[in-house]
Amino acid sequence: MVSFIGYLDGITAIGIILSSTIFGILSLYHARQLRAKLLYVAGLLIFFVGLLWLGPSVDLMLLLFTGKNISPIYVYSLLSYVWVPAAIICAMYLGCEIMVPDKKKIIVGVYVVLAIIFWYFIFFENANSFVFKLDNPGQDTIDSSFVRASVAYLLIITFLISALIFLGIGFAIKAKQATGDLRKKFRYLSIGFIIFVVCGALDSVIPPGIAIGFVRVVMMLGFPSSMYLGLKTT
Repeated sequence: MVSFIGYLDGITAIGIILSSTIFGILSLYHARQLRAKLLYVAGLLIFFVGLLWLGPSVDLMLLLFTGKNISPIYVYSLLSYVWVPAAIICAMYLGCEIMVPDKKKIIVGVYVVLAIIFWYFIFFENANSFVFKLDNPGQDTIDSSFVRASVAYLLIITFLISALIFLGIGFAIKAKQATGDLRKKFRYLSIGFIIFVVCGALDSVIPPGIAIGFVRVVMMLGFPSSMYLGLKTT
């Protein structure tokens, strides 16, 4: 029987995926209607960010239908973190296109290289990159965290700090400089990326429980809706 914590962990993760899927589809739909390239990128970004919670979602489904957790356990980390590079590349492309289009190729190129390095370590150095915890197999969902000082951990910190400074704070500065409807859009984008960074960071350090449920509800409602509102008429 799945525990309360297992349900909370899995259901909130599924909620983030569903919310991201809905707003991602809306972004792609409007991108097609308006022929807006940035909305395509935003739609993909929202999808990829939602998929970062695929691990606990799949783990809960397996518990419900088979009574067993994901096996081998390292697959849990692959389901969740394989989407990180795609998300950060889309995010940096979006930010560069809006704020520094002349430096887009250089900045995005750097993050493509970092993304490839991250992929290498989660696939081929997984045991040295993650710590897994499962107190009650068949009842609780798996909890994973990065090994401190591992290359994968240092890269994920780099990605989060980059998103916070370049996108969260960067869009806030643009909002302060802009006026009218454009200011409102930059504010939405700033709020969206700040929510993503803060909730993503907290999710990786807070153990499954009531606190993580609250963090994920904020992520579920805040990030995809802010991104969509910030770009829907671009």
